[in-house]
Amino acid sequence: MTSIDASSTPSDGRSALRANCADCFALCCTAFGFQRSTDFPIDKPAGTPCHNLADDFSCTIHESLRPRGFRGCTVFDCFGAGQLVSQELFGGTSWRERPDTSAEMFATFSVVRQLQEMRWYLVGAAERTTASDLMAHISRLRTGIQRTLDGGTSEVLACDVDSLRAEVRHLLIDVSEEARGGYLADTAPDDDLRSSADLAGRDLRARRLCGADLRGAVLIGADLRGADLAGVDLLGADLRGARLDGADLSDALFLTQMQLNAARGDEVALLPTTLDRPGHWTGPLPAFPTDGELSPWASSTHPRYRR
Repeated sequence: MTSIDASSTPSDGRSALRANCADCFALCCTAFGFQRSTDFPIDKPAGTPCHNLADDFSCTIHESLRPRGFRGCTVFDCFGAGQLVSQELFGGTSWRERPDTSAEMFATFSVVRQLQEMRWYLVGAAERTTASDLMAHISRLRTGIQRTLDGGTSEVLACDVDSLRAEVRHLLIDVSEEARGGYLADTAPDDDLRSSADLAGRDLRARRLCGADLRGAVLIGADLRGADLAGVDLLGADLRGARLDGADLSDALFLTQMQLNAARGDEVALLPTTLDRPGHWTGPLPAFPTDGELSPWASSTHPRYRR
């Protein structure tokens, strides 16, 4: 990778990495497609508007997405890519106003969404490391992504996202090892608490988890009620339907809003200040889905691994 001046400061604070649907042309409702599943009740081809999309780009069933079967919509997070593409890269002109730009806009959104997710992780990594070499590497990557975004759609679409994600992932692993070094987790080499472990449906309430490496672990429907997840690496972990009632996630590593939205919890669970408590955590616990695509962070060898 080309050397980047680490002295420049990218504009990727947490506020810039949060979705603002009011400034977006409903790109997540148009650019991406989905298939009938536990997350969606219908099929929708990529590049076509959802039939629930209003003329002003709002969702006509926003308040009842989960009851109507659109669980996937409530889980998704663009990390601020929607407003960045809509307002900055395309100057506030929507795909409805300029249909000829729709294909380029949707393709750009797909890439930018991935870049924004990487920025989120890198900001988190910068908050957790004290090592000067890791901090310098983080700064170079953040600045490089910023330059790609500043270069416009041509630079964005030319970005080698897979290679960049691989580099970011290796860096996050290094930061994780440093951050978890201060914990005495019950994670012997032959233990089942390890990265990419299949812990679906497991009762982990009595396990010592602090500092565990659960990167890419499958925790679908796992019982983590009351668990202390301080220093636990959750990068790419599949938390769909996981029970987080009363759990302490305030100091977990690389946790995202999407993971929380996919899980089940309550008003007692402790969350990082940078994330919001999902609205469905205060109501009846929904059934959890068991299909769908896992995070590309879950495995270095299978970037689109499906369970």
